[in-house]
Amino acid sequence: MTAITGTDLVARLKERAAITVGNEMPRLEQFSLYVHSHPEIGGDERLASQAFAQLLDERGCSVETGICGLSTAVKATMGEGQIRTAILAEYDALPEVGHACGHNLIAAAALGSAWALADMVGELGCTITINGCPSEEGGGGKIVMLEKGAFDGVTAAMMIHPWPEDRLAPKCLAVDHFRVHYHGKAAHAAAAPEHGINAADAVVIAQVAISLLRQQLHDGEQVHGIVEQGGDAPNIIPSHVISRYMVRAPDLEQLGLLRKKVDRCFEAGAVATGASIEQETLSPTYSHMVTDPDLIRLWAGNATSLGRDYGMDERGEPPPVFSTDMGNVSLAIPSIHPLLKLESDGASNHEPAFAAACAGPAAAKVIYDGAVAMAWTAIDLAFRTPHGPASIAGHSAR
Repeated sequence: MTAITGTDLVARLKERAAITVGNEMPRLEQFSLYVHSHPEIGGDERLASQAFAQLLDERGCSVETGICGLSTAVKATMGEGQIRTAILAEYDALPEVGHACGHNLIAAAALGSAWALADMVGELGCTITINGCPSEEGGGGKIVMLEKGAFDGVTAAMMIHPWPEDRLAPKCLAVDHFRVHYHGKAAHAAAAPEHGINAADAVVIAQVAISLLRQQLHDGEQVHGIVEQGGDAPNIIPSHVISRYMVRAPDLEQLGLLRKKVDRCFEAGAVATGASIEQETLSPTYSHMVTDPDLIRLWAGNATSLGRDYGMDERGEPPPVFSTDMGNVSLAIPSIHPLLKLESDGASNHEPAFAAACAGPAAAKVIYDGAVAMAWTAIDLAFRTPHGPASIAGHSAR
């Protein structure tokens, strides 16, 4: 039995974690490519969630599926310690462009970190939970899981995300996702247009009102949407038109104020045309995100040692802007959501070329670095918490 220092033990555990991830890269890449080649929209990630759960089960994790009333949600648990670190995965795709946001890489990196930590949770005195979270792209799976107790007792939560740049803390806006249905009255567009109530005109009026409203928007406020159903034929007055919209703001309070203004724009379309209006909420409200400063410092040290470059953050350059249901988790639990650079020839997330890069040769580095840096950060957390390894001197050198 050889007594060793805490620093030595941390270094040895981190080395073991990196070796494990390196050895498992063929399987992690295979899983990532499988998910990428079978894109599934949020709530329907059957193949991805089943493969994710199976691979965790094979490593001896205690796996639960279909949790929180979400058929594709997964929770796997390792260890029984008082330090409870949650590593989050996503695996839903986007319509048409598939995995153009790299959720296949997010899930693979989460798996890799779980496998790296599986044989050392006892030594760390911690509990690791790996959470497969459905419907990030507009369904708010993490919010449902949070509200139904999936993250109860968690000490810290983390996940990674591919991006065109290495960045520590994105600016995540609060957002509402919703549909607006206008109901009018169908009529022959040439023979008897006066008999109709044009639901499509209601949308046009709302869109013009929103465009004028943009003159008064504050910094960080955004409104954007599409027409999902605009009518059946050009010679029939449209009787039912559906728009899908997102309204974003820097925080929940500001979002509430903006949403009232946007709702009045939609109401204007109904008033002007005589159509009736119905709104359909598509997900819980996503909050803004608060990045935990202590946790992100640990991450930055680990990611930098792997060659990641956070110079843009050090220079104070404006952070990337998007929305994620990880924001809601961050308001309840110390959390981080760092971005890992994926070489994509200038393409950004949600573009077809970025989807291609998520299955290309550069994808492996995101998986490896994400898995290792998350595992290393979990190890650091275990040694920086009062309930961490009780007796460093009692550990054997390996």
